[in-house]
Amino acid sequence: MTSNPLLAPSTLPYQLPDFRAIRLEHAVAAFDAALAEQRAEIAAITANPEAPTWADTVEALESSGATLDRVTAWLFNLQGTDSDEEMDAAISEIVPRLSAHSDAIYQDEALYQRLIDTPVPDDAESARLHELLLRRFTRRGAGLDAADKARLAEINQRLSTLSEQFGRSLLADTRELAVLFSDPAQLAGLSGSRIASAKAAAEEAGKEGWLIPIELPTVQSDQLVLSSPEARAALYEASQRRGVDSNRANLLEQVRLRAERARLLGYDTHADYVIAEETAGTAEAARTLLFDLAPAAAANADAERKLAGELADEDLAAADWPYWQAKVRERDYSLDEEELSKYFPLERVLVDGVFHSAHLLYGITVTPREDLAGYAEGVRVWEVTDADGEGLGLLLTDYRARPAKRGGAWMSSFVRQSQLLGTRPVVVNVMSITHPVDGSQPLLTIDQVTTLFHEFGHALHGLLSNVRYPTLAGTNVPRDWVEFPSQINENWAFEPEIVRNYARHVDTGETIPAALLESVTAARQFGQGFATSEYLAAAIIDLAWHSLTPEQAARVGEDAVSIGRFEQEALEEAGLLVDELAPRYRSTYFNHIFGGGYSAGYYSYLWAEALDADGFDWFSQQPDLRAAGAKFREHILSRGASVDYGDAFRTLRGRDKDVTPLLRRRGLAGVSLG
Repeated sequence: MTSNPLLAPSTLPYQLPDFRAIRLEHAVAAFDAALAEQRAEIAAITANPEAPTWADTVEALESSGATLDRVTAWLFNLQGTDSDEEMDAAISEIVPRLSAHSDAIYQDEALYQRLIDTPVPDDAESARLHELLLRRFTRRGAGLDAADKARLAEINQRLSTLSEQFGRSLLADTRELAVLFSDPAQLAGLSGSRIASAKAAAEEAGKEGWLIPIELPTVQSDQLVLSSPEARAALYEASQRRGVDSNRANLLEQVRLRAERARLLGYDTHADYVIAEETAGTAEAARTLLFDLAPAAAANADAERKLAGELADEDLAAADWPYWQAKVRERDYSLDEEELSKYFPLERVLVDGVFHSAHLLYGITVTPREDLAGYAEGVRVWEVTDADGEGLGLLLTDYRARPAKRGGAWMSSFVRQSQLLGTRPVVVNVMSITHPVDGSQPLLTIDQVTTLFHEFGHALHGLLSNVRYPTLAGTNVPRDWVEFPSQINENWAFEPEIVRNYARHVDTGETIPAALLESVTAARQFGQGFATSEYLAAAIIDLAWHSLTPEQAARVGEDAVSIGRFEQEALEEAGLLVDELAPRYRSTYFNHIFGGGYSAGYYSYLWAEALDADGFDWFSQQPDLRAAGAKFREHILSRGASVDYGDAFRTLRGRDKDVTPLLRRRGLAGVSLG
């Protein structure tokens, strides 16, 4: 065991895991040792006969579990990017044991009482940590009797297993439902490099023809360009078959168990339980936001569908709407998606766009570390340094699509920042971009450019964290606050000063013409009815599932018809019914809420967008961009959970948030919010 690279901190810069040395068997073996180590650390805290002090109780708790953090960071990050049957099997065994271990800590009466009795130092961050820890222990069952604690632990372990199984089944279905085309004529509209990639994907799968994998949302990006209605329909229908058989019972059991847990802990519903800790404060506040916007968004979407149908000269089927909407955008804004993408090669967007904007705003520099290895081919390691040359941390970028990678895009951490632990952050940004088989740079769509900036906004939240305690670091904040830095960072993608620095034609090197940039900017406002409605539909479905009482949840049938009816009724109640428009995610492939951490929290993207739209208005009014960036870094990015979020926004903006910029951006100006 002494040779196990996970049993001690990595000696590489910033404690970057030694990916070349670590194997799955190391993680499995280290997991048992890590559990035992933290159990001993907790036992030492509670066995101390002396009156509790901040150092021997709170700081000791914050310092515990270092080996477990290393093991789980490696395991769960790589399961998301490079899973296989052996890893999935190992993690399915580990997940319930990890849940039981966590419950044992939070339900430890002696530890809880010692925390209550601990004198708090006279500084705001320590007071904030103490408050959050006591609330967390209460919400994890510290105040329950023995029988209820046992039931809570049983529920948590089962939910952790179900969540892991949901994501694993979804990935398997996604692979299985990749659409194989046998006739090249069906691929008309795709670029040559995209067709070549589809051919290579088929060959890798041992099949003849052209294979197009399924992306995470309902609408597939290739639907915007495929000329064949049959091809568009094949992708769209395959997308919605995911999880229909494999995840129905799973998601309903999760809904029922979450409802039972909420009642056990004194809440009416799981939504009430979750949102009590979010900046929204109450489930009713989140519901009001969604329901107030839904009818106007639906009306806008319906108008867009009719406009696209006029161009198509037919009533649009759901699979065809994105294609004809793209044609309307091309007609009205003179935008050819394939030609436009030639201004957005990945490397240039990343270095001369994403990193360049961060340098202008925050003074940081991002430099490749070719001497450091990532965990898979194509994963790059970058060092982030401050304006004075001080090293801040490492960024890993993993943008290459792989069959073993789950869909979507995300940021995660291998190492969290903490002054107490003396650690600097190591974070990763992940996307799934199909790379040309000839080794050339992928050319990005507008959506992919925006996503690149979005995920780096999360990375900035982790990299620029500057707090003492790991519990408060970086992105360890509510869901409806964690999306604020990421969404505000999207705004820089097409700011003229930034975009002209990176948007250069891949063949000629020509900077994007001003007229084309103006068209891009105008076109980004186009289609907001569709985009807002499909997002709101998913958020409403999420909130509907998690607003059920245990009795209501028990009455939902487990067949596909019952689940579909539940979704339909939720949308009807909100006034969000648009012909031929599906939610961004249907329940059986809604990984955010049933395989991830966004249950009762998918509304948070919109809640954070209200902060982002208002916050970016503030940025736009500042005469000194660098000074504005310094203020945003100081009061938002560096503080993590160490301050009250409302106070942080008021300090930045000088007042509470105003939703007017959000409504204007979404084409909903004039909507009255309750």
